[in-house]
Amino acid sequence: MMGLFSRRRKQAVDTEGLGSTLIALRLDAGEVAPAGSTVVVFNAGGHARRVAAGKVACEPGEVVFCFHAGPYTVDLVPFAAAPEWGLRLRFVVDAANPRVSQQRFDLYLFSETAGRLTLEDFGLAAQMALQAELAQGTLELPPCTTLEEWHAFRAGLNQLMYTRYGVTVDDCVPVDLGEQTDYATILQTRAQQAAEAARLAQAAAPLVAAASASSVEHGPNSQAASARVEPTLDEAPLHVDATSGVVWGREADAAPVTSPASVAERDARALRRLFLELPSLSGELRLLTLPAGLPVFQQHQSVLLRLGMAALNVNTMPSLAWAAPDQPLSVADQTRRSAQTQIAQTALDEAWSLLARLQRAGQLQWPSLLDEADRICTNLETGLALRRAAHLPHTEPAP
Repeated sequence: MMGLFSRRRKQAVDTEGLGSTLIALRLDAGEVAPAGSTVVVFNAGGHARRVAAGKVACEPGEVVFCFHAGPYTVDLVPFAAAPEWGLRLRFVVDAANPRVSQQRFDLYLFSETAGRLTLEDFGLAAQMALQAELAQGTLELPPCTTLEEWHAFRAGLNQLMYTRYGVTVDDCVPVDLGEQTDYATILQTRAQQAAEAARLAQAAAPLVAAASASSVEHGPNSQAASARVEPTLDEAPLHVDATSGVVWGREADAAPVTSPASVAERDARALRRLFLELPSLSGELRLLTLPAGLPVFQQHQSVLLRLGMAALNVNTMPSLAWAAPDQPLSVADQTRRSAQTQIAQTALDEAWSLLARLQRAGQLQWPSLLDEADRICTNLETGLALRRAAHLPHTEPAP
């Protein structure tokens, strides 16, 4: 009978694999971080502080992660068309930099992870970022790479990984992945992805038509009463590729992208990233050493102003599921608005990559890079503006 009043012991958190296959995981108050790890505590405003490993003590509303600095080894495929050729990266989580208020890896944990960051998930994210840079030509890895070209590629890759994820690349060597590459599975997966893309496009066609129609005639009676899902910002467990919009992770199979819940989750996750990362990105851009000259200074200030206005736009973004009080939006309009948020998120990823190039740029490279910044800001502003619009603007056909 006395057992009814005894406190039940909480099950210990599973930290197996931390430092080998697991990079970081979330802890609750009272749980113990293993020795050799680092504990990061985030307050309600997203500000982080690092403390020593041990029993977690945090205030209500704070979020706690623990991570192991590594080293870790992961194989990346720089070119999707050549899965037999890869790069083997050996990296460590960067130590705390006392000159900055927000460590980049801490921001990555709080902004882009959902409780656990495995080495496999991090490798997928780094691989997609590397493939995007190579596809855009900002990094070059030509056939029969010379020693000078390899050093230039390594310098760009090192800066990208440090600026984007807060990790330091210790070593990078080419590796033959032919023996561990299952070409039949790759071809089957590509065929399934193509079929799924065709199915989604076919399913989205009536939604687009409905969105166009609702932009002309909309009101409380014409809105669908369904799809009023409003998840909180930290209830979005899906991992979304910012470049292609592909959902990956363990939860991807359980929540199809076309469902209203998954649309709301993707939108909330992207807006959360923009809310947390735009101020940090602006701060890093402000710290850059500019070359001499008034035009560069004016363009730099213009970029900072536009990023500040974009952050304000995110902070005041209206709800996804409502056009106005008592006027819920249809699933088609919610899907359209969420797609615009993904465009803004893609611009955010490109802005981090651009920051890595600006940190290494010479004086002659700044004008072209600032033109690239203008393009990224335009995409960011366009995505946020269309996300804010409840309905598509109605345009008369040209005579």
